[in-house]
Amino acid sequence: MTKLFVGSLPYSLTSQELQELFAPFGKVESAAVITDKFSGQSKGFGFVEMQNDEEAQKAIQELNSSNVGGRNIFVSVAKPREDRPAGGGFRRDDNRGGFNKDRNRGNFNRNSSYRR
Repeated sequence: MTKLFVGSLPYSLTSQELQELFAPFGKVESAAVITDKFSGQSKGFGFVEMQNDEEAQKAIQELNSSNVGGRNIFVSVAKPREDRPAGGGFRRDDNRGGFNKDRNRGNFNRNSSYRR
């Protein structure tokens, strides 16, 4: 089974329509348009799994740079997903900046004798 990456898709294209686009080239195991998890809107790319390599190569040759819904789509063999660090980029450590960053380090004294 070969997984294909399909980029530059029209935002209105559904997973069903993506499957129908690749069906003439062979058996499509799955087709998915990737959507934003909050808005549900298409991100403009998707993945198609085809049953064998020959059918996948034929689909790439025929559909790469073809016009779909007014956009020239990009079709290639999908690369394996790279591991990404967990946590969303939020780091909680002592090197944080911002308002009152020195508050609990002894550099901030509310009861100072200095008054205006």
